[in-house]
Amino acid sequence: MRELPAFSRGPVLAVSAAVGALLTAVSGRYGYFGDELYFVAAGHHLDWGYADQPPLLPLVALLMESIAPGSVAVLRIPATLAIMAAVVLAALLAREFGGGRRAQLLAAGAVAVSPGFLGTGHLLATSTLDPVAWIALTYLLVRWVRTRSDLLLLAAGIVTAVGLQVKFLLVGFWAVALVAVLFCGPRELLRRPALWHGGAIAVLVTVPTLIWQARNGWPQLEMGRVVAGESGYAGGIPGFLPLGFVGSGVLVGSVLGVAGVVQLLRSPEHRFLGVTALGVALLFMLAGGRPYYIAGVLPLLWAAGAARVERRRPAAWWRWVPTWPVYALTAVALLLANVLPIRPASVHADQPVQIGDFQRDEIGWPAMVADVQAAYRALPPEVARDAVVVTGDYWTYSAVQRFAPELPSYSFARGAAWFGIPPEGSGAVVFVGDPSAIAPAFRAVTRVGELDNDERVANLVQGTPIHVLDGRRVPWAQLWASARHL
Repeated sequence: MRELPAFSRGPVLAVSAAVGALLTAVSGRYGYFGDELYFVAAGHHLDWGYADQPPLLPLVALLMESIAPGSVAVLRIPATLAIMAAVVLAALLAREFGGGRRAQLLAAGAVAVSPGFLGTGHLLATSTLDPVAWIALTYLLVRWVRTRSDLLLLAAGIVTAVGLQVKFLLVGFWAVALVAVLFCGPRELLRRPALWHGGAIAVLVTVPTLIWQARNGWPQLEMGRVVAGESGYAGGIPGFLPLGFVGSGVLVGSVLGVAGVVQLLRSPEHRFLGVTALGVALLFMLAGGRPYYIAGVLPLLWAAGAARVERRRPAAWWRWVPTWPVYALTAVALLLANVLPIRPASVHADQPVQIGDFQRDEIGWPAMVADVQAAYRALPPEVARDAVVVTGDYWTYSAVQRFAPELPSYSFARGAAWFGIPPEGSGAVVFVGDPSAIAPAFRAVTRVGELDNDERVANLVQGTPIHVLDGRRVPWAQLWASARHL
């Protein structure tokens, strides 16, 4: 077993701490992101599974919300810790590849200046926590290649079990990785009982979620088709890799990533990991996945590339890329590009919607919920007594749940559609969104307002109409079954 260079604990932890301090400083700048509101709402409907995800994120959101109700900064602490862990794990991966101080810092710095990690690290989201499980898993596999310690394979099973409670993407990793090992080696890995014991742990932990999915008609499969159908926003298959490179950091991440792929494919003991990284990218691209689905394999490539750069002087044409001036300029460019909510929310006013500008969807939720409250309170008392709020999107439903819990609110969109339906004895409906899916079931449909975040910021729900629907002629159970969508 070859000896490893010393872990550059001080410098690596300093990079991790700097990232954590930056993310903490901006955590409370705007407000809840739409998905964060949904995770909190889902946490108040705890279950073994959801139509659109496994159960861990709603549980984490509920715990943080219970610690500090209404605090966005506290809600995002797990996300900050996840990105800090990703920085350290990238450095440890570089060390496993034989990288010393420089390689470890290059790998850690690549995570720190990646818009994919830094930008999503600002939010509590599956796209923040899921990649960390991938990085931990690849670290354990690389370490097993060096040590052949089967305890690492059991640990890999436990990490997989946790990762599958965040997102099911790790199934794709293992499907590709096992085939890669079969063809590229080390085939000894497939003969280790610990690998299959770890797999059994992952399966057993996931059984309750699978049972929930089976009992509810496997909505996660339909969710996969929905995601594939929405992939056009990212340019579809042609746009998958370009946007993946943008998320990796354009220059630093892309160059180190290519160097890492080359290094892994040239190394007989690590070739299966290079093939796995390429195979995972191909799998998600062909399946219509989102570009950030490959984020979990990027630190593996950066670490391998960083170790290669340290051992072998790069060619002159790209030698300047893995240097600290380029890293520093990349970090400055990210801040100037508003990857994090550093500037006032007012800078978004009157600007057109841009793909990937998630910060807009953190702005103005209390004001928009106030519009829903106003529409509800404008109902005559005898009508308001039995009225309910129904939304056509799950973000607005979640916002109403958070900022106006006194209103009886429901939604037939995404996972919220499984949280319950309005009581059969309810009357008028304050409907937020396009009512066409259920309007034919009512005798009267009247537009009474729209959502306004009071900041003149164009986002996904700004300007959403509010209607009052009255005179329902169809049972809610029948109406819900026909209107529910993912």
